[in-house]
Amino acid sequence: MWNSVYNFDWVEIGIAIGIVIIFHVFRKIFTTYIFKLILRMSRKVPTDLITNVLLSFEKPIRVFFTFIGFYVAFVYLPFPERFDEPAILILRSFIIFLIASGLYNLSATSSSLLLKVGSRFNLEVDDILLPFISKLLRFAIIAMAISIVLNEWDYNVSGFIAGLGLGGLAFALAAQDSLGNFFGGVVIITEKPFSIGDWIKTPSVEGTVEDITFRSTKIRTFAQAIVTVPNSTLANEPITNWTQMGKRQISFNLGVTYSTPREKVERCVRRIDDMLRNHDDIDQELIMVRFNEFNDSSLDIFLYFFTKTTAWVEYLKVKENVNLRIMTILQEEGVSVAFPSRSIYLEKKEPVKSDRTE
Repeated sequence: MWNSVYNFDWVEIGIAIGIVIIFHVFRKIFTTYIFKLILRMSRKVPTDLITNVLLSFEKPIRVFFTFIGFYVAFVYLPFPERFDEPAILILRSFIIFLIASGLYNLSATSSSLLLKVGSRFNLEVDDILLPFISKLLRFAIIAMAISIVLNEWDYNVSGFIAGLGLGGLAFALAAQDSLGNFFGGVVIITEKPFSIGDWIKTPSVEGTVEDITFRSTKIRTFAQAIVTVPNSTLANEPITNWTQMGKRQISFNLGVTYSTPREKVERCVRRIDDMLRNHDDIDQELIMVRFNEFNDSSLDIFLYFFTKTTAWVEYLKVKENVNLRIMTILQEEGVSVAFPSRSIYLEKKEPVKSDRTE
C-alpha cells in the first residue's frame, strides 16, 4: 500500500533510514567531541558569556541534528510537491522553538547572564528580584515564540492579541484580589523592603521571611509557625525590618532609693557611663547616662545606648553583661535599687479632756 501510493522502493526507504542514523551518529560525535572542544576553548575567553550561551543551547542543538536528519530523509523521499510547503513550515517552526528553548534556558535563575546585566546597570540582584526577572523573561520568550510560529502559519496574531486583551480585562474584573496580590508582590520585589531570611515586623505578623511569590509571602514566626500573608496586605502595611539594623538599642530607667545621697548618685552615673564607654560590645557613637527625674518612689537614672551586634542571642548576652556590671557598681557604692512603695503617715491625736466631774 505504501509503495503503491508514494512509489517508494525499499532502497529509498533504506537510504532514508540511513540518513537519519548518520545524523544521529553525527549528533553523538558533535556533542561528545566537537561541542566539548568548543566549550573548552570558550572558557579561555575572559568573559563567560559565550560559555553560558553554549551550555544553554546544548540540548536544542542535539535535538536540531536529529530533526534535520528526519527532514533530509523526508526531502530525499519522493513525496508529492504539496508536502513541500508544510514541511518547510514545520522546519521553520521547529527551529523557532529550538531557539526559544535555548533562550529559555539562558534566562534561568542560575544563569550568570542576569547577574552580569544587573552589575552592568548597577542593579542590586538578590534572591527575590532574580527569580522575578527570570520568570518575566521566560514568559516573554514563550509568548514571542508562539506569536512568531502563528504568524508563520498565517494566523492573525493581532486579532489573537486583541482577544487576549479583552479576555484579560474580563479576567481582571473577576479576579481583583488576585491581581492586587500580584501587584503587591511586584511592589515588594521592586522596592525590596525585605529579603528572604530577614526578620520583619508588621501590624499583622512578626518573624523571618521564608519565601516570596507573586501572590503571598511566607513568614515563620518565633513560635515556628508558618504564616502566609497576601502581598496586597504587606504592601499596604508599615514594615519594620530588624535585620537591616546597624546596631541595636538598649534603653531603660534605673531607679535608686530616695535615701541615696547626691554624691553616690553622681558617682554611679559617672561609673556607669565610663563602664559603657570602655565596653567592647557597646557602640560608642551615642551613649547617654543621666540622672533623669524624681519619680514617685525612686531617683531615676536614664540609660540610652546601642550594642554593636544585632543578633538576638548575642544582644541578650551583651545586655546581661551590662546589667551585671551595673549591679556590681551599685553594690560597691552601697546604693539600693528602689521598688514601688508608699509611705503612710498616721497623725497622732491627743486625748480630749473632759470637764465633767463626778
